[in-house]
Amino acid sequence: MQPSNPPIFSIEKLSSSLHKFDAIIDVRSPAEFALDHIPGSINLPVLSNEERIEIGTLYKQVSPFAAKKLGAAYVSRNIAQHLESVLLDFPREWRPLIYCWRGGERSGAFTHILNRIGWKAMQLEGGYQGFRRVVIDGLNQAAKDFSFQVIAGMTGSGKTRILQEIGALGEQILDLEGLAIHRGSVLGNEPNAEQPSQKCFETNLWNAFNSLDPSRIVFVESESKKVGGLHIPDALMECIRNGQCIELRSSTKTRVSWLLREYQHFLLSPETFKDKLSLLTSRYGKVQIEKWHESIDRGEFGALVEELLVMHYDPSYQSSIVRNFPGYCEDHYVELQGDSDEAFAIAAKDLITKVKTSL
Repeated sequence: MQPSNPPIFSIEKLSSSLHKFDAIIDVRSPAEFALDHIPGSINLPVLSNEERIEIGTLYKQVSPFAAKKLGAAYVSRNIAQHLESVLLDFPREWRPLIYCWRGGERSGAFTHILNRIGWKAMQLEGGYQGFRRVVIDGLNQAAKDFSFQVIAGMTGSGKTRILQEIGALGEQILDLEGLAIHRGSVLGNEPNAEQPSQKCFETNLWNAFNSLDPSRIVFVESESKKVGGLHIPDALMECIRNGQCIELRSSTKTRVSWLLREYQHFLLSPETFKDKLSLLTSRYGKVQIEKWHESIDRGEFGALVEELLVMHYDPSYQSSIVRNFPGYCEDHYVELQGDSDEAFAIAAKDLITKVKTSL
């Protein structure tokens, strides 16, 4: 008697029906999972990183039959380990969604065994590759469906903080820097945190849009096409840049104070700070970079930050904002009166009011 095929869950239902499952299980190798995965999924690999490489090599150099035979042994052993540990206490009513790379052998074997036990498992049609198509199509659609209110402002003006404050007040926000784990610019990498892969960043964007209402405006910071090493999808970037702009203005004193608070990790690691500034050598020359290094050695961080703003960041902002954001207007702005919590709260409310009265 031939075993029945595992029940298939249509990839077309993925965006709207993920909540119907008690768990989403990614059975790919840990390395595949680390690069990107469906949000909320857990990794229960049926092949380890090493086993996957070994099976692939065997498939190419010996034969598909030899690879499948050894692969079946590995898969069976690994599924048994999951059943004896992670899956041991789940009730019969438990309903997981299972996926692998293409929705084939690995997820099929896992789903079949879980269903034979009595669980209501389903296999995702197309696997991770099908999910990637959903993400790409979803982001292209989001660029058509959503309208954006862009918050412009010079470096250190507090755009990210004001965006968070706006979100806390019940408005819709898209935090590109938060999703990319990077603050933009040469100094923008987060301490002790790596950026996600490009695919994972796009998945994070797709997931963020799934929680937003296209009938309501979305507040977003003005960004360049890249946030750190990650590229904002072209269609989405074009849509954001065509949004209406409002500028957050802060005094140089406030900006310096805010940056010194936000970038404490550089003050605590002077050599890292120097290394980052050295990336600007081709633009400013060795003599200027050495002067900035000396300022770091003397602990003159306030003066250094102000000089970096005036020489590097402000001119770059002024040229790029007009060139890249046609909705920018100098007369449309709010003032941030200091870098206290109260100042940000007042500015956020003022910004929302001005945006809504201009719609």
